[in-house]
Amino acid sequence: MVNGILLLDKPKGLSSNAVLQKMKRLFQARKAGHTGSLDPLATGMLPICFGEATKFSQYLLGSDKTYCVTMQLGVRTTTGDAEGDVIAVRDVSHINAQTIHDVLNTFRGITSQIPPMFSALKFHGKPLYRLARQGITVERQSRFITIHDLSLISFEHHCITFSVRCSKGTYIRTLVDDIGEKLNCGAYVKSLRRVSVGQYTENQMINLPQWENVHFFDFTQYLLPIESMVNHCPEVMVSPSMIFYLKRGQSIMLSQAPGSGFLRLVQANGQFVGLGEVVNGKIAPRHMLSTMTS
Repeated sequence: MVNGILLLDKPKGLSSNAVLQKMKRLFQARKAGHTGSLDPLATGMLPICFGEATKFSQYLLGSDKTYCVTMQLGVRTTTGDAEGDVIAVRDVSHINAQTIHDVLNTFRGITSQIPPMFSALKFHGKPLYRLARQGITVERQSRFITIHDLSLISFEHHCITFSVRCSKGTYIRTLVDDIGEKLNCGAYVKSLRRVSVGQYTENQMINLPQWENVHFFDFTQYLLPIESMVNHCPEVMVSPSMIFYLKRGQSIMLSQAPGSGFLRLVQANGQFVGLGEVVNGKIAPRHMLSTMTS
């Protein structure tokens, strides 16, 4: 079984699931999943977990993400991006660099956001985007998100390009629509590129044409190790007997363990064996690798 993480630079025009299925076929992987969809319009980082790495995908799904966004001012669309139908055209003559800076400042920090109708969120078991395509709109609950950083890159030809680092659950199309409304002109996403997920950065990505030319027995050199997904957790060493009990779902005592939090568990040779959590003074297994070498 193939185990590890591939940081794919998703091309424009393909859905995240289409790319995932392509990678599964290419690498003959029995088990794989991506960690956070990108719209077909978007490009950039799509982490794909193979084999045992799928057990840890939630730690990337919940991580911060960074995007480079270009928004077209003066136009709103049904989908909030360039693929939707135009629903409003407004004047942009009052927009200048200072106005943009002032508006962007209001979006930094903790804020609330209403998910768009064109999203994969479900209503009575049906994805919202399917209802939206039928012309149906339902009420959505607002959710809190965090905009850690929002920086203007350029403003030209009625387009704003900015970078944003945001928390899980942030919809960039909604952010752009909200910014456009605050600017009193409307806006939609013209282009979108994800440049980081968690600790993974843009220079670690591999693009699709490169992967199509890699032979099956060569590609493993590009896979990142599973433990890179949880490198932010403190490391503790566990013995073979401890691993025996942890893999059977039993908690263990370890005197040198921290008082709380998640722990990256390794063998004496430094090999990663799983993730544990300190609960009531013991280490409880959370995600243990099924296959380990000595």
